[in-house]
Amino acid sequence: MNATQSAFDILLVDDNPADTDLTSEVLSRHGCRGEIHTVRDGVEALAFLRGQGKYAGGPAPQLVLLDLNMPRKDGRAVLAEVKSDPALRKIPVIVFTTSQSPRDITRSYELGANCYINKPGTLPEFVAAVTEFGNFWFRRAYLPHCNHEPL
Repeated sequence: MNATQSAFDILLVDDNPADTDLTSEVLSRHGCRGEIHTVRDGVEALAFLRGQGKYAGGPAPQLVLLDLNMPRKDGRAVLAEVKSDPALRKIPVIVFTTSQSPRDITRSYELGANCYINKPGTLPEFVAAVTEFGNFWFRRAYLPHCNHEPL
């Protein structure tokens, strides 16, 4: 049986505006029925997730799409903090990065990543990867704090 979910919020954490714009557009076209919020670094990501500062009173995302290599606080540090915080650790964190380093892959899973996806280098492959990601996470997987409805 296929699973679909009602609208929910995603936090996209990436310092590359072209990647965030393209990822947001593809996700919106291929199954994401919720809000896609973007932040440019790990400090902002943690503030968003904790509802601090300008993010006070904002939505709590049900999924985080996280780049590893960012300024101020990188994705590894964000992942470690999210997965060690009892209030945040249930949120699935998907690492979406250019790194193919076996060390980064292993470390991300050790820190609690729910998935590790490499950003392809060509536009068609990038679109295909984001489409496949969307199909899985929005049509097949069940996420915490979401209303689940059968197709």
